[in-house]
Amino acid sequence: MTILSGKARLAGVLGWPVSHSRSPRLHGFWLRRHGIDGAYLPLPVAPEDFATALRGLVALGFRGANVTIPHKEAAFALCDELDETARRMGAANTLVFREGRILGSNTDGFGFLESLYEQAPGWAATDGPAVLLGAGGAARALAVALLDAGCPRLSIVNRSTDRAEALADSLGDSRVAVATAPPLEGAALLVNSTSLGMAGQPPLEIDLSPLPAHAVVADAVYVPLETPLLAAARARGLRAVDGLGMLLHQARPGFAAWFGTEPAVDAELRAFVAQDIPKTA
Repeated sequence: MTILSGKARLAGVLGWPVSHSRSPRLHGFWLRRHGIDGAYLPLPVAPEDFATALRGLVALGFRGANVTIPHKEAAFALCDELDETARRMGAANTLVFREGRILGSNTDGFGFLESLYEQAPGWAATDGPAVLLGAGGAARALAVALLDAGCPRLSIVNRSTDRAEALADSLGDSRVAVATAPPLEGAALLVNSTSLGMAGQPPLEIDLSPLPAHAVVADAVYVPLETPLLAAARARGLRAVDGLGMLLHQARPGFAAWFGTEPAVDAELRAFVAQDIPKTA
């Protein structure tokens, strides 16, 4: 058990609400593993108080913070400096405070790719076309990551075609297209970035039979761990990648920046965080 001193390093996660976040559990595990004099706190902040709260954390000497729904765009606007990834995604989820300045980055795409590499060994973005379901903030982060990693063609499918077209236009990449139905034949990757399949939400209904045998199916949802989409993929013998891996890996850069130690994502960490997550819907 780590005992905090007056020199403890502090970080946390800003959200509204934030009680559902597994980030305190995740970072707390790493802090205990490495015996670090520090703490990572849940910080519930209403949208109208976000700017004041963020500047308050800087004044209090926090090392930085994660930002979750609904604050990622607001955090982006308040940063004094942004890295290229955050600028391209239009949102910041990881903040580092340095000499009174707020430095912003977005590690969602990094976490997504690292999760794919871990759970689908041998997968590469260059394997073939990808199909992305959804056109929100999460979809943008995953799209940027896939394109940067060399995806040859990315099809965006969304209930609102206008939103899909707006996302495609903003990406400004000739490899991106909008489809009214998922073009699964020949696809190497199918990604769900919508809330469908999440606990309390309707399941994602999609016929996976057109996917080739080598395809990977990934879900950004991690509550439950095994969404109906992933269960259907495994039933067909396809490789399935859950959303928990993305959560774990996206946390690594922030922890390293705030607490000065490179953390590892391993089976022990995954099991500890998963204990707090329903296995099935």
